[in-house]
Amino acid sequence: MNSRFLNRTLVAVMVTVVVAAACSKKDETPKTANGEVVVKIGQVSPLTGPQAHLGRDNDNGARLAIDEANARGVTLGGQKVKFVLVSEDDQADPKTATIVAQKLVDAQVKGVIGHLNSGASIPASRIYHDAGIPQISPSATAIKYTDQGYKTAYRTMTNDRQQGKVLGEFMVKKMGGKRVAIIDDRTAYGQGLADEVEKAVKASGGELVAREYTSDKATDFSAILTTIKGKNPDVLFFGGMDPQGAPMAKQMKSLGLKAKFLGGDGLQTTEFLKLASTAAEGVTASSPGLPIDSMPGGKTFRDKFTAKYGVIQTYAPYAYDAATAMIMAMEKAGSAEPSKYLPELTKIRFAGVTGEIGFDAKGDVLGGAITLYHVKAGKWEVVETVMSGAAPKK
Repeated sequence: MNSRFLNRTLVAVMVTVVVAAACSKKDETPKTANGEVVVKIGQVSPLTGPQAHLGRDNDNGARLAIDEANARGVTLGGQKVKFVLVSEDDQADPKTATIVAQKLVDAQVKGVIGHLNSGASIPASRIYHDAGIPQISPSATAIKYTDQGYKTAYRTMTNDRQQGKVLGEFMVKKMGGKRVAIIDDRTAYGQGLADEVEKAVKASGGELVAREYTSDKATDFSAILTTIKGKNPDVLFFGGMDPQGAPMAKQMKSLGLKAKFLGGDGLQTTEFLKLASTAAEGVTASSPGLPIDSMPGGKTFRDKFTAKYGVIQTYAPYAYDAATAMIMAMEKAGSAEPSKYLPELTKIRFAGVTGEIGFDAKGDVLGGAITLYHVKAGKWEVVETVMSGAAPKK
């Protein structure tokens, strides 16, 4: 066979293969049986382990928003779409968080709601940033999360700088905490919040008599609490989550440690009341945001959520608002492609369940509130709400 003819034949075959591959790739866009374009949104939180109750709370909050968007029908760029939530379990572990983050990137999700924990959100945020995928955390409060300068990182909850300041001032000025002891779990959240509390305690005229550390896997705190008891503090603050806070509260009682017990949003959960039982009585904790009944859409959300998923732990309304913000940005851009709708996230403004939703240049939610709660007769009761830069509201 003529070599020139053979070369022309090979070129023609190669062109045909390339064109066919391109056409095949074009047809790979997943669609439902009804012809809707599938848009995958990731959700990451601890779905197993001691914090699974909080992880499912986030997952269900995001799922409710996505189900509602699908029910009303969303069209992007002239095409009807169906949103699909792709949930991953990071077990509240930073290393696992990076693994599942890459898994979601490889799965070509168009955005991520999560992670729940700051310690998981921070390392994962680098992976989403490098892939250009927007990430909105409903519950990561560590300052570092949005201080890294990633234009893909957002959150719908106020940060630890705001919460720590309110907690520190409250324990000194309202709880009579002239002598304060602090324990943290060495996670990005627990240590970060404890650091801010320490600053606020000292700025308010309080004295730090002890600063101790544990881990987010520990359950026996008797040695640390015995050491702290010898320092005779008025208030003990714990920076950590409810699986550690509950046994800590019980052990304080059994050791006869008279200090008032105070925590952040990691303690202000329904699960803490169950785990701590009678030892929860008298405990004070804060949570970013308004009480559910004071949220603009709180009562309606609670009715819908509890009917479908049961009791709200803490963060579900923020996950709902995070998913709503992401979908709304896509609608404004007319596209689910991250590069196209990401600019719309910076401009988004809407009345969410938790309040007015909008983001500053760093990706932090604008405004915000911190509410303090106290356990009375086995229930969390509101003490006061502090708006950013405003006086407390009873």
